[in-house]
Amino acid sequence: MQRRLFLRDAACVAAALPVFGSPGAWALPATAAAMPSVAELLAQGWQVHDVTTTIELTERTANGRVWLPLAMDELPGYQRTLATRFEAPGAKLAEVMATPGQDTRLLRVAFSDPAAPQRVVLTQRIATRDRAVDLGAKASVKPLSAAELRPYLQSTSLAPLDGKVKQTAEQIQKDAGNPADTIAKAQAVYDWIIAHTRREGSVRGCGTGNVAFMLESGNLSGKCADLNGLWVALARATGIPARDAYGVRVDDSVHGYKSLGKSGDITKAQHCRADFYAEGHGWIPVDPADVRKVMLEEQPGGLPLTDPKVRAARAMLFGAWEMNWIAYNHGHDVPLAGSQLPPAGFLMYPQGETTEGRLDSLDPATFKYQIRSEKVTA
Repeated sequence: MQRRLFLRDAACVAAALPVFGSPGAWALPATAAAMPSVAELLAQGWQVHDVTTTIELTERTANGRVWLPLAMDELPGYQRTLATRFEAPGAKLAEVMATPGQDTRLLRVAFSDPAAPQRVVLTQRIATRDRAVDLGAKASVKPLSAAELRPYLQSTSLAPLDGKVKQTAEQIQKDAGNPADTIAKAQAVYDWIIAHTRREGSVRGCGTGNVAFMLESGNLSGKCADLNGLWVALARATGIPARDAYGVRVDDSVHGYKSLGKSGDITKAQHCRADFYAEGHGWIPVDPADVRKVMLEEQPGGLPLTDPKVRAARAMLFGAWEMNWIAYNHGHDVPLAGSQLPPAGFLMYPQGETTEGRLDSLDPATFKYQIRSEKVTA
């Protein structure tokens, strides 16, 4: 039951396909021959990383299951997944799945023999390059349709768009002079997040992303899933198509920010970013949560908003992403096939279950997993 699979393009497994069964299901896609080599991508300014997740269920039962988020096949202008390889010796089932109606893809593995190893190793080779939008350039990007943008204007279980969220969004725009321009509206929300929230180091993982609770309680602290999640909700409540992008840092920052990068062991380096849509410019990257991270972590004792490093990060992170991070998905309320428990609010961490229930994804010491990133240089 052991088999290793190496795919030149994860797009050929967009639907759920079994690992064990017909080997012919894993033929290379027609586009594989035209895909640039690593050397060609490096020469074009891309970076390439091999990201490996290893999971071992130490509590072996007859009903062990894990779900691993997969990197997006492509995020135009920023990311391309070049290859996916995985092995799950002893598994009764292993399949790549796509969540209906979302861009969320995952590797689902199920074990049934408590006496057999319950281990999964997933490696993806992913290319990224710096993403930046010239906000002063003439609008020239082909517009998306209303149907394409509709999912990014909707509520989620963690981020309703009525009540306190809507009231806060309206007040932000009123205080900013009710700008008519989409970019100016998005900038007003970005500035409000930086001015009114704070990063809280004691929060587990990347936070819960419970936007409604944050605003109703008045506790505007947290980590990236909270702060960038709040930015997305307020943008959507303003009428701006916006989306969270859930992923993980894979390399150090080249801009001198030790707090904005991680290489090698990236088990706890999960991070979500965000972007919004402006007609003529397309999707514009933002990351107000990382501005707050610089303020808290870049220097012992923290930095004020007026510090040059903070001001530089604030300017950079409205309109640009550094290529030291990979995106998994933009999903919300993600169902985990085969699970009896509620959907995950978002999918950024490995998920696991045994007969005792869901494992704690934020504690890789007890739910034993490790994620490593290695830069590919040739």
